[in-house]
Amino acid sequence: MKALNQLMLVSAVAALAACKEAPAGDSATSTTGGEFPVESFGKLPDGTEAHLYTLTNAAGMTAKVSDFGATLVSLTAPDKDGHFADVTHGYTSVSGYDNKDNPYFGASVGRFGNRIAHGKFSLDGQEYTLATNNEPGGIPCHLHGGDVGFNRRMWTVKSSELPSSITFEYISKDGEEGYPGTLTSTITYTLTDANELKWEATATTDKPTVINLVHHSYWNLSGDQTTSINDHILTLPADKYLPTDAGLIPTGELAPVAGTPMDFNSPTAIGERVEQDFEALKLGGGYDHCWVLTNPDTNGLALAARVKDPKSGRVLEVSSNQPAVQFYGGNFLDGTLTGKNGDVYGRRTALCLETEGFPDAPNHPEFPSAVLKPGETYHHVMVHKFSAE
Repeated sequence: MKALNQLMLVSAVAALAACKEAPAGDSATSTTGGEFPVESFGKLPDGTEAHLYTLTNAAGMTAKVSDFGATLVSLTAPDKDGHFADVTHGYTSVSGYDNKDNPYFGASVGRFGNRIAHGKFSLDGQEYTLATNNEPGGIPCHLHGGDVGFNRRMWTVKSSELPSSITFEYISKDGEEGYPGTLTSTITYTLTDANELKWEATATTDKPTVINLVHHSYWNLSGDQTTSINDHILTLPADKYLPTDAGLIPTGELAPVAGTPMDFNSPTAIGERVEQDFEALKLGGGYDHCWVLTNPDTNGLALAARVKDPKSGRVLEVSSNQPAVQFYGGNFLDGTLTGKNGDVYGRRTALCLETEGFPDAPNHPEFPSAVLKPGETYHHVMVHKFSAE
């Protein structure tokens, strides 16, 4: 939090205005001096130009992030032999990310990540109606912030520290996508020399609202984004998960994972039990559920997930200050999307590990509260640590 505060206190907004104006191939001024690598990422239909910023660390890793959707576009990580490869799904230009068919590749999702039942919730005695932009099981719900969520908004570069950190800001006006309150959010990406990609979100509001900002990268640690992740070995330190109805909305129950294919407390291949005759898996078309962490740490960081690709040896450990993690196994990728390098993204070619508050929390008073009030600061930290073995 101290590092973020330092970033926010840097009086360099004017200097960073060059980031928004720099043409392809140019660089932008960093708050630490020198030039911050920035390139054009293409234009939106209204002519607005999106940009791509490259973060690097001493180990040779790179992370490319865009001001459109505060999106992680690519991340290179070494395998057990020291060979680097991009381990994320994504597109070559902003047009792919602006498409409504984009399944939130690398996005910073908001205002509310995951689902809200029927696009409705009540707050302080008033009912709010949101877009119903998803219909699992034929039951409409609100998903990932609505028709034009934070993933399809232009963010402003607020500050940066060469060569490893950049902060974006977006101000969501009162009533945007049906949500109450003007919400000011920041997303900071930091690539550390310990091979960690840190995603940190903060937000403040001028009236009570609901919030669940989520990072939504799709990972395939093999480095070949056309291969299945079913052989990736997953560990989730969670004794309970949230069963859902046919619309993938939590029922309110916290069900034990013991004795079910939802138990990943011991390292288990993702594909080992994904086709078992189990109600939760049938409803989700595979894994697409929220696991409740056994030992969360809301004031620090707790391990939320560990995944290993046995062939490349790459390992990803995800830690967070949130109470839960959504594990999605790429069930709805269907081979109709073509991404970077001409790769066709087929079913279960990537997985998502989204640390978060509980889905549909505004409609479940028994869940941890998703309400943010004036004078409070929302804070979500998510650290992705990469290694090889």
